[in-house]
Amino acid sequence: MNDSVNDLVRRVSEPPDDEVRPHLSGSGYRHLRRSVVLATATVALVPLYIMTGVNLYQYRKVMRNEMIQPISRLTLNAKKSLEYFLEARRSALNFIVEDRTFSELCNRDELKRIMTNMNRSHSVGALVDLGLINSSGEQLCYAGPFELEGKNYSDQDWFFEVERHGTYTSDVFLGFRNLPHLVIATRRQVGERDFYILRATIDAEMLSEQLRTAGLLPGDDVFLINHRGILQSPSRRYGEVLTPISLPVPHYSPGVEVFELADEQGEDVVVAAAFIEDSPYVLIYLKKARDAMAHWSTLRNELLGFLAVSTALILGVILWGARQFVNNMREAARRRAALLHEVEYSNKLASIGRLAAGVAHEINNPLAIINEKAGLLEDLITLDKNFPNRDKFLGIVHSVLESVKRCRTITHRLLGFAKHMDLQNETIHLPSLLEEVLGFLGKEAEYRDLHIDLEAADDLPTIESDRGQLQQVFLNIINNAFAAVDDGGHIDIALASPQSGLVTVTIEDDGVGISKDHLERIFEPFFSTKKGAGTGLGLSITYGIVKKLGGEIHVKSEVGLGSQFTVILPVQRKG
Repeated sequence: MNDSVNDLVRRVSEPPDDEVRPHLSGSGYRHLRRSVVLATATVALVPLYIMTGVNLYQYRKVMRNEMIQPISRLTLNAKKSLEYFLEARRSALNFIVEDRTFSELCNRDELKRIMTNMNRSHSVGALVDLGLINSSGEQLCYAGPFELEGKNYSDQDWFFEVERHGTYTSDVFLGFRNLPHLVIATRRQVGERDFYILRATIDAEMLSEQLRTAGLLPGDDVFLINHRGILQSPSRRYGEVLTPISLPVPHYSPGVEVFELADEQGEDVVVAAAFIEDSPYVLIYLKKARDAMAHWSTLRNELLGFLAVSTALILGVILWGARQFVNNMREAARRRAALLHEVEYSNKLASIGRLAAGVAHEINNPLAIINEKAGLLEDLITLDKNFPNRDKFLGIVHSVLESVKRCRTITHRLLGFAKHMDLQNETIHLPSLLEEVLGFLGKEAEYRDLHIDLEAADDLPTIESDRGQLQQVFLNIINNAFAAVDDGGHIDIALASPQSGLVTVTIEDDGVGISKDHLERIFEPFFSTKKGAGTGLGLSITYGIVKKLGGEIHVKSEVGLGSQFTVILPVQRKG
């Protein structure tokens, strides 16, 4: 109990939400707050979301155009590098075949020396072998690692192409050596019908080596295909050389074409295509769209992050403002209800006070007569020692006098309640005041076997307050506790001073308790849980009196476990 009281005392200077007791129900204010939040958030956030959407669209469009330029540039550089690689070797072969006679070339040692010199040159090297072939397709001389001298190529496609066009660069194929390679060949005409061909073989790996210098990023894929869509170099995505790919072969264009499409997995990719001049090769640069737009993703995430932070800040301000607005309305409604209640019932309370005072005075007059007559009768019996049944009559007279005394005490208490309609300060010892209040209820407690425990701290100070108003406060609370407990129940009253300048009175019962819904409205005027047996004014009046005395009142309750009312009073009342 002491811990909960201390918590309440620490919050005296900061009124909690329970103290807002509006005339309207809490659901009405919650609905109002939701409406204010929804309307304000719509006005504030919808333009922000529209602007963000427009910006995202425009930024994406601009960044997509900027994305195409580096891809196109890388593809063009790779195209030029490959064209230079092939053209340098074609030119070298053409020079040799035109510069040397057939007899000079058809010498194995001379052919090896020529190939060695060419491979030493960085610009025309990387030859696997070199062969001299006559017009019948027979390889007469050969320099290289294989035994291909005497092989006949008259049925090979490349042979017909060289015979027809004079020079030829082949697709990558396996041939007699069963290894991926390509052929560069040039023809020298001898007379009208005869000719011979100088043929160089290049490992297909050299094409891949050229592509590795294209400035690839992780996830990029650069490869060569022929006009039938067969891989001429390995691809990260589609596999090894001579594998068909699912991408469509683009139409011929002298420059670099960049376009987007969905691959076989349905993933968006950016494709740049360039035809290698004087060759059967098409250079393909393939990049995942999400990688190509990586900067766009960063910008998009930053914009969305800014939108999220802005939304959170705006909603925070709106929620705070709506809460302040509704709380101010709630407080205004509570004050209005309290003022109307005070005006409406101040006359009734005054009338009740005057009635109580009149009744007390009217009862006091016959009581005084009864007291005097009983006293006279006691004197007469006492003086006459021979009075018959003297002891019996004296006992009856004493009983009458005790009853008169008890009635006088009750009427004096009634006068004490009635005489202070306006607040008046006096020094009050709270334990004595509570004992007076319990004196009114002593007979009922005894009849119902209620156990009332009153405990006061040793260092409890006296307070300056209004006695009559405090009597009414505690009588109302204790009356409610009596109504809540069953016969044989317990009511504990504890008085303490947990903080300098404050005194707390905690009244706790083990009665039926109050539900959470009712607990929120317990101090509202005309609200009662007694189902027709109460007016709903007791706790409302009590709340108003405690506030008027400069104090606080708090309640805790659980259904079936009882209720606890804590009244916090200042030692010195201001005003």
